[in-house]
Amino acid sequence: MAAHSTEEPFPFHGLLPKKETGAASYLNRFPEYDGRGVLIAILDTGVDPGAPGMQITTEGKPKIVDIIDTTGSGDVNMTTVVEPKDGAVTGLSGRTLKIPPTWVNPSEKYHIGVKNGYEFFPKALKERIQKERKEKTWDPAHRAALAEASRRAEEFDLAHPSPSQMEKLQKEELQCQLELLASLEKKYSDPGPVYDCVSWHDDITWRAVVDTSECGDLSRCTVLTSYRESQEHASLGDAEMLNYSVNVYDEGNTLCIVTSGGAHGTHVASIAAGHFPDEPERNGIAPGAQILALKIGDTRLSTMETGTGLIRAMIEVINHKCDLVNYSYGEATHWPNTGRICDVITEAVQKHNVMFVSSAGNNGPCLSTVGCPGGTTSSVIGVGAYVTPDMMVAEYSLREKLPPNQYTWSSRGPSTDGALGVSISAPGGAIASVPNWTLRGTQLMNGTSMSSPNACGGIALVLSGLKQNGIRPSVPAVRRALENTAMKVDDIEVFAQGHGIIQVDRALDYLTQHASLPTSQLGFAVTVGTQRGIYLREPTHVLSPSDHGVGIEPIFPENTDNSERISLQLHLALTCSAPWVQCPSHLELMNQCRHVNVRVDPLGLREGLHYTEVCGYDTAAPSSGPLFRVPITVVIPTKVSDSRNQEVCFTDVHFRPGQIRRHFITVPQGASWAEITLTSHSGDVSSKFVLHAVHLVKQKAYRSNEFYKFSSLLEKSSLTEAFPVLSGRTVELCIARWWASLGDVTVDYNIAFHGLNISPSPLHIHASEGVTSFEVSSPLRYEDLSPSITLKSWVQPLRPLSAKTKALGLRDVLPNNRQLYEMVLTYNFHQPKSGEVTPSCPMLCELLYESEFDSQLWMLFDQNKRLLGSGDAYPHQYSLKLEKGDYTVRLQVRHDQCSELERLKDLPFVVSHRLSATLTLDVYETHRAALAAKKKANTLTLVPGATQPLYVTALPDDKIPKGTSPGCYMTGSLIVPKSEYGKKAGQASAKRQGKYKKDIVPVVYHLIPAPNKSKNGGKEKEKDGEKEKDVKEEFLEALRDLKIQWMTKLDNSSVYEELKESFSSHLPLHVQRLHQLDSEKERLKRLPEVVTASDIVVSHIDQTALAVYLTLKTDPRPDAASIKSDMEKQKTSLLDALCRKGCALADQLLQPPAAPDGASAEGQESGFAEGPSTEEEALVGSSSDEPKQDTAKDLTDTFWEVQKWAELTETKVLTFSYKHALVNKMYGRALKYASKIVEDKPSKDNLKNCIQLMRHLGWTHCATFSESWLPIMYPVDFTPF
Repeated sequence: MAAHSTEEPFPFHGLLPKKETGAASYLNRFPEYDGRGVLIAILDTGVDPGAPGMQITTEGKPKIVDIIDTTGSGDVNMTTVVEPKDGAVTGLSGRTLKIPPTWVNPSEKYHIGVKNGYEFFPKALKERIQKERKEKTWDPAHRAALAEASRRAEEFDLAHPSPSQMEKLQKEELQCQLELLASLEKKYSDPGPVYDCVSWHDDITWRAVVDTSECGDLSRCTVLTSYRESQEHASLGDAEMLNYSVNVYDEGNTLCIVTSGGAHGTHVASIAAGHFPDEPERNGIAPGAQILALKIGDTRLSTMETGTGLIRAMIEVINHKCDLVNYSYGEATHWPNTGRICDVITEAVQKHNVMFVSSAGNNGPCLSTVGCPGGTTSSVIGVGAYVTPDMMVAEYSLREKLPPNQYTWSSRGPSTDGALGVSISAPGGAIASVPNWTLRGTQLMNGTSMSSPNACGGIALVLSGLKQNGIRPSVPAVRRALENTAMKVDDIEVFAQGHGIIQVDRALDYLTQHASLPTSQLGFAVTVGTQRGIYLREPTHVLSPSDHGVGIEPIFPENTDNSERISLQLHLALTCSAPWVQCPSHLELMNQCRHVNVRVDPLGLREGLHYTEVCGYDTAAPSSGPLFRVPITVVIPTKVSDSRNQEVCFTDVHFRPGQIRRHFITVPQGASWAEITLTSHSGDVSSKFVLHAVHLVKQKAYRSNEFYKFSSLLEKSSLTEAFPVLSGRTVELCIARWWASLGDVTVDYNIAFHGLNISPSPLHIHASEGVTSFEVSSPLRYEDLSPSITLKSWVQPLRPLSAKTKALGLRDVLPNNRQLYEMVLTYNFHQPKSGEVTPSCPMLCELLYESEFDSQLWMLFDQNKRLLGSGDAYPHQYSLKLEKGDYTVRLQVRHDQCSELERLKDLPFVVSHRLSATLTLDVYETHRAALAAKKKANTLTLVPGATQPLYVTALPDDKIPKGTSPGCYMTGSLIVPKSEYGKKAGQASAKRQGKYKKDIVPVVYHLIPAPNKSKNGGKEKEKDGEKEKDVKEEFLEALRDLKIQWMTKLDNSSVYEELKESFSSHLPLHVQRLHQLDSEKERLKRLPEVVTASDIVVSHIDQTALAVYLTLKTDPRPDAASIKSDMEKQKTSLLDALCRKGCALADQLLQPPAAPDGASAEGQESGFAEGPSTEEEALVGSSSDEPKQDTAKDLTDTFWEVQKWAELTETKVLTFSYKHALVNKMYGRALKYASKIVEDKPSKDNLKNCIQLMRHLGWTHCATFSESWLPIMYPVDFTPF
């Protein structure tokens, strides 16, 4: 047992590392150079102004100068303008908002809006609040209501052992209440807090209030101005502890509520510049620096970055004249160093001298896994993550100190275009401040997300010192200083650490010493054709020596004098230490791009990885280090020499903690997957390994062909994994011991290649072909096949119903007045049954930083404009569960050229519907078997070099999902290998892709029109010698039907009276008269007429004949189809008449003694116009009147009559069932029917009825929760982008 002394001081310096980068000694040397005078923009999830260390700088200035949400996720539409009446206004939530008399508003005009809290709560906070709200506000009240209802039901049963018909209904009422309470508990869903928002101009500035009281008492709420004006923020409440600030835009029409979307941004800001006056050991790297907090992580997308957020953020960075940007975000990119976002970043760096520092990515240990923009953009300083022994003890509580190392997961260079990728490294972990809503002060986080602000804070210290000495260096000068003074760590490869660990003090000395050199402010652009370095990796690249034209061009800072440009004359020496590279010895450089030839001769190099640089020095000042570097990476792949087994073996391989073994292997021709097996020899150490494999394919991100697995290898045991490979190309396979896995281990491992090649791939099957074929070949070895095709989704392509382009507001203007425009495309689709959907825009998706458009944000709404979900660049992250119904998708695309947007006005959009059960297609060995649909293919064995055709038949029509139409297609995958590992490799899983698995052989099944159905059950109508009606008769009937059709559109009864003379027994005439009366504006005054009209309809139907017909099991008559149709019409008319009569009778009983004028006439349509607010007085006030008793008796008779023909819960009967229950004050039964109506026909009024019934039942907690849903489910307008 290790002896630890309690006397040992806590290793504070390991919590937020400053020693290793020289920051600690720098501040001892220059306490004044602590970041003061430097403004750092933190582009992240937002920064909490209430978090520890985020209040003031070392000089007492505000730490955060402004907090801005650039994503739009906090925006509230405030276009509704109201004036108070009696000191109050009605908010959009429906609440009455009391305006405090102390508010100054000369115009008396207030802008109002509403925001659902859960739209901007961070995910972790939302989950915590949902749990707390349920426990405090729902559970106790609901348990009490349930207990009360159970007690009443039991008492009733005891008191009525043999109940009468009416008592049975009362029993049903009590039973209903129990069922409803159980159902409400099951369906419980917390809408979250709904905040009314108010903004106004007080003649000085815009002010805003968020109604955090949630009851309209605005005097209890904090009045805020835009944060930049007086750095004010408020909290949403003691439970939430979510701090927020506001910004007002567009002349008060947009209010943005700014909160942190996650803990990440505050942690990052705290590392870079946190300041603790009383506990200096907790300070960030540059406690004197100020922060501009820019939230670029969209809360609607779980804090994913968007083009909109980033471009707006860069506009703010330029407008605020920031010195530095820290960007701890990034994604894999398909092509480096281009795209709208990268262009805007480069513009800020080159034209506005902003230093952009970014995380390199957490996707190591394979090479070329650097993210964008950190590791792939020339203008950005990419930072790798380093872990020190002190960090291991203080942050991770490791049992022993290990040597310093790069974290296993830190992304490695080079970029796919040859640039080094990682510029410098810094400590990649810290225990630092997090937002208050996490209910903790600090937290451990690690990642290149933490190394980036550590480096950024270090650079702030350097800039602070330079500024105080009157030196204003250019970005390339600072970068050169950092790279030329960084500390190279032994045993860490250059692709991981870049030029080394940042050294703050040395960088400052370098910049002050070399400030007067003519090259001090210059940058240099290095190009190799379209690339930024030389990267030879594929087998064909290294067969022979190759020549490369390298361009070197000086880049002057913006606004440099032309005389300086003319006078530039550099005498450069070019050096390279590698014997396999030849380059010229000197270069004379002036203000133009000069090319030199570099020859790389890979012949004779050993297998594996080789790196060197061609460095350019100024012969006048060689001590200042290289002015530029040309990175050269050469990979000599291993060939698989064991052609019989197609495998590569390694035995007794020793692994220290964090050690990485890289293998570059030329995949044998014809191989399609590899299996790797690790076997441990160590009996006492279990260890954690990362298995990581990457192929690089042109114009494809590394993650498109990546395999990543984190595995534990137990003592003396083995593990096997399989992953897809690309035939004939170089695959990099990394076997890496996890950085914190203690002890040494010895393992054997071997990589075996297998191949089953499918042609064509992807496989497209067109339903009209009937039988489709594909071929499988086995080039390498004996392989067993068991082919299976599964279809998992059907895809519905949509075209926009509208495309509107407009100029955006002041937030969206790039320097030089380049206005950004948006195009909003609207699509509609129908969801045939509940299920999971994945919406996406195929032309734009999978592109973010490299996209030529700013944005591709979509939002999906139901028919009431309620926002159900959003998505952006990576569709698989944004699947939603939808109920059956109609939906609208709004897609926003942005650009600074209107003409570019116009090209997209008919842009297709797709909705992929996941099948509730996967469908399989039948596969056969021969065409004949496929045609006859006999003997499906089972297991086959292919000998090496053999090819086997296989045949697929079309999907039967009854299996085609409901809702599809021509143009739709189905997607799935083809898996051919029989072996478990072969199948596993058929679904590649990349790192950080969640559950998303890519199909290696995708299948697309194209649908065709459904078969034509014959009418009238296939029988042609036989004409039984019946005479053709004469034309006059036909004309009269057509005229009659036309007049009947128009009856409901006319107010008087003249048409009815006229037709009654000639067609008194024509049922549709009387039905239409009933509908006419029942939909009149003055319906409530004419209820007795509705009853009479209903009775006339009922009297024209032979109920006995109808009842007899309905008992028939089969009808043998030749005209059975037309009889059936006639009888169904009669039943519908009968039921309709009875229900309308019942509703009219119920309304007579529910009406107050004197119906006021203008009473709503929508009663029949929704059944809710005369809501239950008046029934009680109605019934109590007139129960003694005899006519009322007769009406009540008629109502009861009608009630029993209806039940002869239909269930009370049938859609057509619901309104009547509901009203009957109301008259009898059976609110439980009424709520049951009202809830069913809401399901069938969701509307605000229908839901309000349910809420009133809940109040009648005394279930206030249910009513309150349902009321909160109203503004969310039925918003005034679509949520803004």
